[in-house]
Amino acid sequence: MSNIPNLERTVDRAQKEKVVEELGQIFESSGVVVVAHYAGLTVAEMQDLRARARDAGGAVRVAKNRLAKIALDGKPCESIADLLTGMTVLTYSEDPVAAAKVAEDFAKENKKFEILGGAMGENALDRKGVETVSKMPSREELIASIVGCIGAPASNIAGAIGAPASNIASILSTIEEKAEAA
Repeated sequence: MSNIPNLERTVDRAQKEKVVEELGQIFESSGVVVVAHYAGLTVAEMQDLRARARDAGGAVRVAKNRLAKIALDGKPCESIADLLTGMTVLTYSEDPVAAAKVAEDFAKENKKFEILGGAMGENALDRKGVETVSKMPSREELIASIVGCIGAPASNIAGAIGAPASNIASILSTIEEKAEAA
């Protein structure tokens, strides 16, 4: 019987190490991580936040602050360690804007969700910084606008080139018809 407590500690330690490893990967690969307090949120509200993050290409993670701080050691967003106090939740995404947008929109509707700050790579973000990032265009919006900029001149060029070419073709056709008639 004396081995059971040791076995529980070993399993518990292995689970903690796994959580630290998963958090480390999150901190390493995320374009943005937002830290917020969530005390008082209902399960349904938390599920809503998770669904919004998932729809935007991000995710939400609740983890013990102590384990998150261990996972942050040596990571680009190590600066958020000071924010990890109390009941914290992490909203993150590879897209450097998506998680900030989701967190900001959710915070506007849920006063119990209080954004503390975050990190965008090595750049620490305070509360105002998260808000500013959330107003930036997302990766998809940037790509769409770039494609729009590239596509518009190309169609204008094609139109400009196409019109004279059709005019030249009709002129050549007329000349050819006159030559055949003569």
